[in-house]
This record gives sequence, structure tokens and C-alpha cells, in this order.
Amino acid sequence: MSQERWVDALLRAERLPDDYRQSVADVIAPLAAWIAELFAAKGRPLIVGICGAQGSGKSTLALFLQRWLRDECGIDAATLSLDDLYLTKAERTRLAKSRHPLLATRGVPGTHDVTLGTRLLEALTAGTGKVRLPRFDKASDDRVPAADWEPVDAPVDVVLFEGWFVGARAEEDSALEDPLNALEAVEDADGSWRRYVNERLATDYAQLFAGLDVLVLLRVPSFDQVFEWRALQERKLSGAVDSDSLERFIRHFERLTRHILADMPRYADKVIPVDGEHRMAALDCQRRPDSG
Repeated sequence: MSQERWVDALLRAERLPDDYRQSVADVIAPLAAWIAELFAAKGRPLIVGICGAQGSGKSTLALFLQRWLRDECGIDAATLSLDDLYLTKAERTRLAKSRHPLLATRGVPGTHDVTLGTRLLEALTAGTGKVRLPRFDKASDDRVPAADWEPVDAPVDVVLFEGWFVGARAEEDSALEDPLNALEAVEDADGSWRRYVNERLATDYAQLFAGLDVLVLLRVPSFDQVFEWRALQERKLSGAVDSDSLERFIRHFERLTRHILADMPRYADKVIPVDGEHRMAALDCQRRPDSG
């Protein structure tokens, strides 16, 4: 299938505006070429982290990037989403009882099966045969049965590992002292939830992210933009939005999202600004692939 035809097909399937073609040309094509060059230089499979706040477009970027790598660069790629590594509902319920009630809500560090993520990344890059990638159903708030996981032939050349805090680093302990919003002030008055989240980010998640060869950040204008974009996602999924419930849900992610926006641009390999209309700025790929 020609490039134009598969791009058209993906745009229709994802219900994307026609101007996303410009993002394909200005961001996805050069990013894919840069990754392909790095793959050739390293001579081994790569793990490419893609970080972006909720609604920033990271899943769409990964979808088009995977297809471009395959069809235009001849590189076998697979996508693993951090969201699909969530603990099951029963596991989070037990965690909420043993550690903190806020851990019943999926999303923050501590609510994923990190061991599973590590095992999958290793299997995709160094294993052979079929590797089944988990899927999480947000409608039921639970992981789908293993029999329904997507099979992928390993090893692959490139793993696109996308998620809202992929590659994030822990905050300083001193930054956790004061609550950041009403959720923390009321439901985490002693700070035990945020300290647990930060501790997990500094330990097993840090080990998981240490395997990244490349980190790409989709930098949104501000945390406030996340509310609007998340509401848009909810309308697409269910057709309605409970504003109060949505705001409470988003507040779980506020602290780490703000930290990422302030901290990650200093060390990410590529930073792609995203404006309020979801438009990605053209990518600068002048840097040599072995420089980061």
C-alpha cells in the first residue's frame, strides 16, 4: 500500500483531522528516520520511550510511528502502552486496603505491574517466538483476559513504550511536604500516598525506565490543558462527562504531570511542543543519533 493510502486509512480510522497530515510530514517521518538511523548505528533492538500528558496524542503518535517504521523504513516495531500494565481491579483494591485508599485509582506509579513490563520489554527485544501484549479495558477498569492479549513475533527491531509518565524521575522529598491540590489536602493529608508514589517512581519504575534507549517528550502547554483534552477523550468514549468525577480523577496526576513538564525537557532526547489545538511543532533531528 502506498504511503498516501495508508496515511489516509489511518486518519479515517482514528477520526483525525486532515491537518494531521502535516504532523506526519513534520514530526513522524523525521522521527522515524532518526530512530532508523539510530537502530542502524547501534545494531541491536531499541526501546523508544514516548511520554506525554493525558490527551497529548502519544498513542496516536505511536500508532503512526510504528506504521511508518514498518512501511517506509523496513523496521519491525511493536507498541507497548504503560496503561496496559495496570494492576487488575482486584489487585488495586487490595493495595488500597493495605497501603492507601487513593491507590484504588489507576494511573500513578504503584498501580502498574512493573515486573510484567520488564519481562515484556526483554521478551520483545531479546526473546523469540510469540509474545502476548496485555490489554487494559478502561470501561471495566480491569485487565482483559490473557487469552485476548495481542500476539507479537519477537524479537522486534524497535519497541515504542508509551505512557503518561514513561521516563519520569522522582521528585525531591522536600517537594512532597505541602499538598498540591484539594485531593492531596483532603485525602492525603499526611502525605503517605504521594511519598509512596514517589518512592515507587524512584525504585522499580526507575529500573524499568533505565532500559530506554531514546526518550521522546510531547510537551503540552500546561497542566490546565489536560482537563480539556481528557474531557474530549471521555466524550468520545462515552458521550458524556461527569465534570466533578473527571476533575477528581485528573488531580491524581497533577503533581507528577507538573513535575514532568518542568524536569523532563532537560534530559529527553527529543522534545516536541504540542499546542492547544493538538498541533505538534516540527521536529529538529539535526543531532546525531549517538549523541544521546
